[in-house]
Amino acid sequence: MKLNKLENKKILVLGLGREGIDTLKFLRKLFPEKILGVADESEIKKLNKPAQILLKAKIVAGRKIKTHFGKNYLKTLKDYDVIIKSPGIPTKKIEPFLKNKQDLTSQTEIFFENCPSKIIGITGTKGKSTTASLIYQILKAGKIKTHPFKSFPASRKGISPKEKLFNRVNLIGNIGTPVLSYLKNAKKNDIFVYELSCHQLQNLKKSPHIAVLLNIYPEHLDYYKNFQDYINAKANITKYQTKQDYLIYNSRNKIVSKIAKNSKAKKIPIPTNLRIFTNIRITNTIPEENIMAAVAIGKIFKVPEKIIKKAINNFKSLAHRLEFIGEFKKIRFYNDSLSTIPEATIEALNFLGNDAQTLILGGYDRGLDFKNLGERIKKSKIETLILFPETGRRIWKEIKKNNKNNFLKHFFVYDMKEAIKLAYKNTDKGKICLLSPASPSFGIFKDYKERGDLFKKYVRADSR
Repeated sequence: MKLNKLENKKILVLGLGREGIDTLKFLRKLFPEKILGVADESEIKKLNKPAQILLKAKIVAGRKIKTHFGKNYLKTLKDYDVIIKSPGIPTKKIEPFLKNKQDLTSQTEIFFENCPSKIIGITGTKGKSTTASLIYQILKAGKIKTHPFKSFPASRKGISPKEKLFNRVNLIGNIGTPVLSYLKNAKKNDIFVYELSCHQLQNLKKSPHIAVLLNIYPEHLDYYKNFQDYINAKANITKYQTKQDYLIYNSRNKIVSKIAKNSKAKKIPIPTNLRIFTNIRITNTIPEENIMAAVAIGKIFKVPEKIIKKAINNFKSLAHRLEFIGEFKKIRFYNDSLSTIPEATIEALNFLGNDAQTLILGGYDRGLDFKNLGERIKKSKIETLILFPETGRRIWKEIKKNNKNNFLKHFFVYDMKEAIKLAYKNTDKGKICLLSPASPSFGIFKDYKERGDLFKKYVRADSR
């Protein structure tokens, strides 16, 4: 939605999380005297601290604000022309409260419609944060001085070096700062590396100039009506691209390949290995798929190979993504708390190989299928399983089916402190203990960050 269309509309900011706060700040600066509505399921005293501080701040307090908090917050939707929804609120939840001729939009959609710069969008069920960060580092290191988007080249050879305009590179979205704070100062020759979640992509009517589609697996099935609805949200990253745009995609993922087939953009399959380069030292746990997607972006922008190599070699794995915690009591510990689906845990086991001896699994049950994970564990050298509810018991049932590994030990636990004590007791020196839950964190833990942080805390505490 164009900003000039908001001027005479009654606007509601729905959800006061990180994006909602940024949206409210942006709207207040844009329309200093407009009456703005704010709604959230939480009571005001239970809002996060940044939201409470904002509501008391001069930028909002004393201005024209209508607040709607608590369990009946959705009943106020009918009173507004435009609803700017936070990504964490499922569309299916608010649909019964919407009326005809209302505009349901999002911060992402507003940014896409009004940003004069060019956007590199990255999505996938797993790996988007790492890939977005790698792309950002490569482009920053490359000090891009060509303005590549006045007209994309017809070939894949890269950008014509004729136009000498400096590009500022920004990392935004799911991994970086909320986007509307950038909109006021965005210039035509800027580049925004935008990590896009399925929630941010849903209902989008415009695609980025360069799209990166890594993979699609069943996820967020409690948020969407069905798996196809989730796929449709992801597909928006390329759905509105033109022949002047690029799609970098994982041809090995069947769902991604199907989406790519229908795209109008210039298609670049993610290269399958690093042999096109030499002297790349992978000293961390970055999946090759993520690296090669970032390399493809660097190639488009004609970043010299030596700079791409250096950026990759200097890149550090992000927290909670196959993060090496350290070696304690001669046991290596890896924190992969962000592995919230079985496919991610399978990938972690493939990467770490036969040294992985102890695996911590389980969490919130979204109804995912653990059959393939069970088969992978049975073929691995894992000897000890430490299992959290609710999915821990479901995973164990899959492993027990036709299981000849009678030596496989398993423990059901309810807190991370107990899990780490068992890990130290049952992992041999020289081996690996891996936290890769294959499930969301909700229930016992607030989120994947808390789960991973507690893992690191007790690993270090028990090492003394």
